[in-house]
Amino acid sequence: MYSSIYAESKEMYDELIEWRRELHKVPELGLELPKTVSFVKEKLTEWDIPFETKINGNCVIGYIGTGDKCLLLRADMDGLPMNEESQLSFASQNGNMHACGHDIHTTALLGAAKILKKHEKDLKGRIKLLFQPGEETFEGAKAVIAEGVLENPKVNAAFATHVASVIPVGTIAYGTMTGTSVFGFKITITGKGTHGAMPQNGIDPINVGVHIYQALQELIARECPPGKEVTLTIGQFNSGTANNIIPETAILQGTLRTFDSEIKQYLITRIEEIVNNISNAFHAESKVDVLTDIPVLCCDEKRNMKIAKALNSMNTEFNMVSGLHTTGSDDFAVFANKVPSSYFMIGAKVDSDNIYAHHNPKVCFNEQVLPIETAVYACVAMDWE
Repeated sequence: MYSSIYAESKEMYDELIEWRRELHKVPELGLELPKTVSFVKEKLTEWDIPFETKINGNCVIGYIGTGDKCLLLRADMDGLPMNEESQLSFASQNGNMHACGHDIHTTALLGAAKILKKHEKDLKGRIKLLFQPGEETFEGAKAVIAEGVLENPKVNAAFATHVASVIPVGTIAYGTMTGTSVFGFKITITGKGTHGAMPQNGIDPINVGVHIYQALQELIARECPPGKEVTLTIGQFNSGTANNIIPETAILQGTLRTFDSEIKQYLITRIEEIVNNISNAFHAESKVDVLTDIPVLCCDEKRNMKIAKALNSMNTEFNMVSGLHTTGSDDFAVFANKVPSSYFMIGAKVDSDNIYAHHNPKVCFNEQVLPIETAVYACVAMDWE
């Protein structure tokens, strides 16, 4: 039924690669994406697709179709603060990297926009094309919702995709609980600075931080049921300026992820208890600040089945896999918490013996995924009613 959509996307292959590589060279961070946004706006303008911007001009929302019912298609655009080591000819040189494939998502939604504009009269409702910043920082979805993206017109359902560097090209996975909740936190420990040769005159915040770090790791091993999927990671531990100075402060930043809301609340309480008790034991002061709080990504089963059926009719050779369940997270969960939503993972594994996970400086994505993801976005929109 939708095979012509896939054929159109494959005809755009060279164009999609060109767009993706241009975006890949200039990854930008958080809610400040001027070059990426400029590229998106240029393409939408070229195709006469009306759009507006939000979040101080760093979010683009395009509009195609007419009618009372509205489907939101979302692509995230931001990169990560890390140096790229992929050895690609178009690798980023600006100290940031598209190590999670958001350049591909942006390209695919642009490709779908171009296709959908050609078939605008065949759409059964209105399509909002959301090019979202700030996914990696888990602030973009909340920010754009606060600025009314789900209204005027009111969004009835939402859809998003994500490429996967470890899943073969041609495989498309989906599920009902596809991503964990996220609780991001920052621990600030305040001690008493002194000379490194006279530790008795100070309070060492690094020592306190080490004890807190070790205690937090025991939470998962000793206080969580073995069958529960829970991860607690400290990704940053910063303190000090010289090897002969005991500093005043130490900062740890981490992320807690789980599918279980009760365990989440229990562990949040325990994190605060551990931080306070260990700090008190060493006569230091401490506080825990919440950086992020994103719900579990729960998808609508009926929508999933309808979309899977449409994608299968578009290309029967796609390997459609149900039961997607990963400890990764996405702030698309905020949309899914408000309107019926679906989130499909699309394989982008390269033909190589060296396969790297997302957020690795050497990760690569197979560009053959570009026409597939483009067609998926377009097919979901054409099938919407």
